[in-house]
Amino acid sequence: MKSLFAAAAVASLALAPAYAACMYPPAPTHLPDGNVATLAQMLSAQKSVKTYNNQMMSYLACIKKQSDAAIAKDAMKLSKKQIAALETMEIQRHNAAIDQLKSIASEFNAQVRIYKKKHATKSN
Repeated sequence: MKSLFAAAAVASLALAPAYAACMYPPAPTHLPDGNVATLAQMLSAQKSVKTYNNQMMSYLACIKKQSDAAIAKDAMKLSKKQIAALETMEIQRHNAAIDQLKSIASEFNAQVRIYKKKHATKSN
């Protein structure tokens, strides 16, 4: 087990420069409160969330491409365990990014529901 962790550590050091080129996108800095936000603020936030989503999809494609390239480049030098560790590392990065993206989308959608409920009541 220790050798697997050591292999993953060595592999992560080898991949560090490759992953450095994949820029993790910053999440939107402010999502409006649906209770007090204007339509313009909600639309601006929607645009920010969509931009974040697109940037995150680019980031995910980048880390997958770089992971695959690193494994292919060193496939003859790496053991099956080391390759598995590299693949696991990419999957963990991918899943963490998706969790962050889902969290932002969920938070924004909650504010949209609040905004719609508040403005639906005023319309009726």
